[in-house]
Amino acid sequence: MRKLFVEGGHPLKGVIRVSGAKNAVLKLMAAALLGHGRFVIRNVPEIRDVFTMLGVLQALGVEATLNDSTIFLNVETVRGEAPVALVQEMRASIQVMGPLLARLGWVRLSKPGGCAIGDRPIDLHLKNFKKLGAQIREEHGFITASTNGLVGKELYLDFPSVGATENLMMAATLAQGTTVIHNAAREPEIVDIQNFINLMGARVYGAGTSTITIKGVTQLGGADYAVIPDRIEAGSYLIAAAITRGAITIEHVIPQHLTAIVDKLQETGTEIKVGTDTIAVRGVQDLFPINILTQPYPGFATDLQPQYMALMTLAGGSSVIKETVYTNRFRQVEELRRMGADILLDSNAAVIKGVPQLSSALVHATDLRAGAALVLAGLAASGITEITGLDHIDRGYEKLVHKLQTVGGRIWRED
Repeated sequence: MRKLFVEGGHPLKGVIRVSGAKNAVLKLMAAALLGHGRFVIRNVPEIRDVFTMLGVLQALGVEATLNDSTIFLNVETVRGEAPVALVQEMRASIQVMGPLLARLGWVRLSKPGGCAIGDRPIDLHLKNFKKLGAQIREEHGFITASTNGLVGKELYLDFPSVGATENLMMAATLAQGTTVIHNAAREPEIVDIQNFINLMGARVYGAGTSTITIKGVTQLGGADYAVIPDRIEAGSYLIAAAITRGAITIEHVIPQHLTAIVDKLQETGTEIKVGTDTIAVRGVQDLFPINILTQPYPGFATDLQPQYMALMTLAGGSSVIKETVYTNRFRQVEELRRMGADILLDSNAAVIKGVPQLSSALVHATDLRAGAALVLAGLAASGITEITGLDHIDRGYEKLVHKLQTVGGRIWRED
């Protein structure tokens, strides 16, 4: 069994450079299936999810390699069915459905896997694929979609789903006519996809707003593109500085993508100075308890909720966290309780009463962001915390141990 050991009580000090965005690069890789020719994707985090998506693309017939944070793709003839094991390992694999349906006219995929953080149905994807002219069949755990040609339509999403927005936007690039997606998700990663596929020759407008317009084209080519910085990784390190009462400068960030977490950290008393592409954080001894409500972007990101909860376990007083995006996003609570946290759950709300000190314990990472929360808690706890379930953490944080070690974190792996 692999374990992560974290010795707490050491304020983090120094500089951390943020990697490329996990939630963008996986979708750019899928979007490449729409085009023909060579692709270069730069600033790629070398994480488990990226290697899984590389495997998916290779299984679909794409020449795909990753070298020195750069992906090289050669997309010519592609297939419409990916191996079950790879698709079930990562939820983002569903994003190949839109590109393959648009390019080949058919696709067959196993229902995707990923972190067990609550209901993330793909109904919005399938319902709107049908509106674009696809026939959908679900049987024996597989989804088969086929079409004689997608046709642009006015689409309205019941919820601003990131995945559905991305999948439909990519599929519509090769549809006949114009597609308009209303109540679209507004995340920065969607803007990144728009910029990437427009570089390939698509005509997409409005990403970053609630209305996205896609004017269909007949063919797309290759592209050379650099991925935006990972705002969730950046936010995690901002919280790491606050929870250890340290002083860290986060480099290679887009501060506008982090407004919600910066605002909430400042309300706790944490000192923050925002630069052009840097954010400097200085922790304080006495944290104020501040409530949060997770919401789609530009609201407070659900992917930072577990890490923020870890911080609030040490605030002076009581705070409330309401989770409105996922139904099972409090899986870190029981593990934080093992470390001495005082947390009461009531449906989609958590009431956290701050304690003077967390203590080390043997804990398990149940999903990616819960794992990050346990690492942060371990950095602040007394003694040495042991964390299992590292596969989850490896899915989304590039060189986590090394980056924390460079700023004074006492953290290491052992088999």
